[in-house]
Amino acid sequence: MYDPRSDYDARDGDGGSRELSRGGRGGGDSRERERERADPREVFSRHVDLPRGREREHVWVREHSHMLRGSESRTLASVGAFRVVPADDLRDAFDKPLDPRHGDLWHLREAGLVQTHRVDRDTTVVTLTKEGRDLLESRRRDHDAPDRQAFSHGVQRPRELKHDAELYRAYLEEAERLHEAGATIHRVVLENELKAEYQSFLQEPNRERDDSDGRPERSLLEIESWAHERNLPCDDQGHVQFPDLRIEYDIDGRDQALDVEVMTPHYRGAHAAGKSASGFSLHFSGRNGGGGRGGSRPRGHMEEFL
Repeated sequence: MYDPRSDYDARDGDGGSRELSRGGRGGGDSRERERERADPREVFSRHVDLPRGREREHVWVREHSHMLRGSESRTLASVGAFRVVPADDLRDAFDKPLDPRHGDLWHLREAGLVQTHRVDRDTTVVTLTKEGRDLLESRRRDHDAPDRQAFSHGVQRPRELKHDAELYRAYLEEAERLHEAGATIHRVVLENELKAEYQSFLQEPNRERDDSDGRPERSLLEIESWAHERNLPCDDQGHVQFPDLRIEYDIDGRDQALDVEVMTPHYRGAHAAGKSASGFSLHFSGRNGGGGRGGSRPRGHMEEFL
């Protein structure tokens, strides 16, 4: 039987691609699908009804108007999907990196839709404000979809801001390879979303129980079954491994998922070994040295972290 992952996995490493169990999405016009696949940066703006052209247009949110053009719509949706994205990984209408001092990013910040944060001397990252997230939510095209793209605002983990800022670059690298294999990317799911779903599963038996002490009472078999249904690694002690990022896509109507982990020099010991054995596609942090923009390597290089 033909395995659509075989085209993608021809590169170094097996890519960590996993088949989803919720079934195919069906066909559709091939030219439209090709257009949608063409640019991995456009994936997230397809989830919202916002301007797509080069000229700014009025966008109304609760009787307040914002002026946006296509590249700014793309920036808002991409930042919302990843929570935090380096400014120089984002592009304006002329495919130039964004600069907080002028252009698209200055305009979005002045409009109160984004904030910028200096991570180090060379890196400024972008996050949505609450107003920016509200704008995206008000213009959704996938309100009722069970697998809709989540959008977030603000900084969730200040101590891990530099690590989290690497996720968008890792996504772009994997998305390019998926595109070459003929895939259509539908959305990304971040680690905190997967963990929130897991915690909800663990606590479900405790809901509406007056005598509950809040401790999860799921059995090992239940935990293993939950992880198996979501194609997440689980050891014989019931420890579930969560990737930094899950990319959901399809090839020839078959739903697949690629799990991605960004490794930093701070990964040590059992934690590093667990990530190495997870089957995730590993990317090695290299914004200021090391792997650089093409920083993903085969998992055989994991020994340098152990």
